[in-house]
Amino acid sequence: MGTTTDEEVGEMRMKIEILGTGCPKCKATEKIVKKVVEELGNNAEVVKVEDLQEIVNRGVMMTPAVVIDGEVKIIGHVPHVEELKKIIKKGEQ
Repeated sequence: MGTTTDEEVGEMRMKIEILGTGCPKCKATEKIVKKVVEELGNNAEVVKVEDLQEIVNRGVMMTPAVVIDGEVKIIGHVPHVEELKKIIKKGEQ
């Protein structure tokens, strides 16, 4: 008891999704997300979602959007590095 298995650690890993169809703003957002994750030393799983129907099904009508652990955090603009750092740090708590 009291120990954490590798499987449990994997389940706790933050998941960051970038929603966008591949436009320049979406690509810039992906680049910034990866940069921030690396700078913070976060082992988050970063996933790009380009399927328009899936994006719409999540209630997102403007891209790019950033989703962290299933919750839309940024929508319709390329995030600033500091903005994204605050959001990710808050999600780590």
